[in-house]
Amino acid sequence: MFSRQIIPAVAAIGCVLCAALSGVAASAQTSETPYWASISVSKVYMRVGPSMNYPIEWVYQREGLPVKVLRVNEGWRYVEDPDGMRGWMAARMLARTRAAIVIGEGAAEIKGEGNASAPLRWRVEPGVVGELGECTDSWCEFSVGGHHGFIEAERLWGDGEP
Repeated sequence: MFSRQIIPAVAAIGCVLCAALSGVAASAQTSETPYWASISVSKVYMRVGPSMNYPIEWVYQREGLPVKVLRVNEGWRYVEDPDGMRGWMAARMLARTRAAIVIGEGAAEIKGEGNASAPLRWRVEPGVVGELGECTDSWCEFSVGGHHGFIEAERLWGDGEP
């Protein structure tokens, strides 16, 4: 008699747990798109479709590179890179950590504060990837290799609304 009562109770608890966990997984899959992400590993493949069965179009070896997530399909994300290339990456290779890449011509100035008259701290070349902090007005907090400062937002790809 005791086992007849326990088995249905355990089954009911299992069903409740499965339902709760599937709700969490579903909410993770339905993130509002577009949104910013960054490559979280040292090597990731961009594929032509959302599966390991699709051919590799590009190989990225740039941890921290920002990407714009345009669509979500189960464990895959349709992304756009800073050069405008689009394709599918495995979601587990991406992080929601905000990053940005320096764009434009010539070196960009990193200032001590978010304004043009602030003292110059250092310069960064186009292609430098860093951690993106808060952006206000036309300036963004930007950190590279432990160095921190402010850069004009127009010199970044990965800031603002995706």
